Amino acid sequence: MGRHDVDRTPVTVIGLGHMGRALADTLLREGYPTTVWNRSPAKADDLVARGARLAPSVADAVSAGALVLVCVTDYAAVRELLDPPAATLSGRTLVNLTTGTSREARETAAWAAGHGANYLDGAILGAPTAIGTPEGVILYSGPPAAFERHEAALRSLGGGTAYLGADQGLSALYDASMLGLMWGILNGFLQGAALLDTAGVSAGTFAPVARQGLATVAEWLAGYATQIDEGRYPVLDASIDTHLASMEHLVHESESLGVDAAFPRLVRAVAERAVADGHGGSGYAALIEQLRAPAGTRP
Repeated sequence: MGRHDVDRTPVTVIGLGHMGRALADTLLREGYPTTVWNRSPAKADDLVARGARLAPSVADAVSAGALVLVCVTDYAAVRELLDPPAATLSGRTLVNLTTGTSREARETAAWAAGHGANYLDGAILGAPTAIGTPEGVILYSGPPAAFERHEAALRSLGGGTAYLGADQGLSALYDASMLGLMWGILNGFLQGAALLDTAGVSAGTFAPVARQGLATVAEWLAGYATQIDEGRYPVLDASIDTHLASMEHLVHESESLGVDAAFPRLVRAVAERAVADGHGGSGYAALIEQLRAPAGTRP
């Protein structure tokens, strides 16, 4: 039996930016009856040509789907669009794939529950081109029954789909955590590329070396995670005192070569606070104690 021969839940996609179009395209490809809506209807032309139905209004779009996906600019836009036809949400599962904060996710979940909707918050980790592929990663959080009811459709959007738990704020927290990790890695790479550029070394030459180094660092994460969860920070690779000395070298190297040193200074500042709190002889994971509260707020 082919995938198009199986009964499929009618799905609605609200918001047809690059990501929204990728979501709708994948659902169509997987055989789901798909209704779409966008402020600019022309963005739906290709989807309509492949079998999607273009709804004339948000209310009509919501009414057409048992599963309603919304992917727009921010949570304020979600409420702006869905407040007027909120009564039509009753009994439906609303999946919000809009980027926002955990607080916004929980507030939106309470709003949706007040209108009788099951609410899942989601975070898409990756580019639109990954949607519908094994590399696509979408994280969901909310009532387990709501996820289980539509699990097949939601998993069709990415092979890396994961359900995190009942707390609707979890997906946004994971998203923010991954963004921080991404920017930390990218900023570190750019700092290194800027340093090597002063010696005429291209970023292309540096990239494979950097990738090997990152693979080594990635192997440390499981051990660091155990230390953080247990609240004990034995030295695995080097003490914070030793790391701090290396951070000083990076700051001075950057300054001496005329490369902006703001990023390594920021890293150094966190380590200096840890040393001041008595963690100079601890493993690097002890820096988590500095990051758990803003500077100046710890006792």
